[in-house]
Amino acid sequence: MADSAALRILACQIDIPPMTTAAARDAHLARLGAAIRARLAAEPADLVVLPELASIDYSREAFACLDALAEPLDGASFQIWSRLARDCGVHVAYGFARADGDRRYISAAAVAPDGRLLGHYDKLHLAQYGASMEKEYFSRGDHLFVFEVNGFRLAPIICYDIRIPELSRALVVGQGADVILHCGAYYRDLSFHTWHDFAVARALENQCYLLSLNRAGEQYGNSVFCSPWHDETRLPRVFSQSREEFRLLEMTRAELDEVRETYSFLRDRLDSYDLACCG
Repeated sequence: MADSAALRILACQIDIPPMTTAAARDAHLARLGAAIRARLAAEPADLVVLPELASIDYSREAFACLDALAEPLDGASFQIWSRLARDCGVHVAYGFARADGDRRYISAAAVAPDGRLLGHYDKLHLAQYGASMEKEYFSRGDHLFVFEVNGFRLAPIICYDIRIPELSRALVVGQGADVILHCGAYYRDLSFHTWHDFAVARALENQCYLLSLNRAGEQYGNSVFCSPWHDETRLPRVFSQSREEFRLLEMTRAELDEVRETYSFLRDRLDSYDLACCG
């Protein structure tokens, strides 16, 4: 039986090849599914997490082919991760390009160990700077999504979302999130080296676990896992600079409770900061 006081996540910093066809996408998903099955056989987990747009290449060439690569909620990504969830008795949270009529979304979904779709989140904040060109191809979302595993409440956010602090605060304070699953496609442009600072800040100020998961590759990598408190003895854990890596991470209810009891950041917030300004 799963330990309800702990949560084990298999975080997958994965290689994703260039692609412009559904056949190439499906071959990539099949390779990835086999690799994760092998890893789970050696190290069981409660939840598997995959990065932003885990099913396709992040490139203008791929985005120009979204008519072929984007999927409905019950598309190729759901089929492979639902089957893996059932076979391995695990939750899976995954990124994909979602098709809904004539609109396309950068989405994250989660499936339960019985293969059911638990829900999905569409990226709220689309990036249009550096190596990003998302507003040219995608629509922004309009809702939040939180799901539970082992009594922990988990909320997905996607890449650029991390830079908007109100979203993470709303998920923790308003929705009771214990873990933020921040999945990205962080390319080594001018903004790359500020990303970890935002991830650490969101974890500390919200007193939550935060997994900031990138894809692998020469221009990507360096995923980071943040605890709800950091000091000289507890530092963020950084993944490989470029290679594919499957890392098992453990979160505990005891650590969350200890941090939230010791440091009263969240309890000391005012109900509103819409105060008179005397300047």
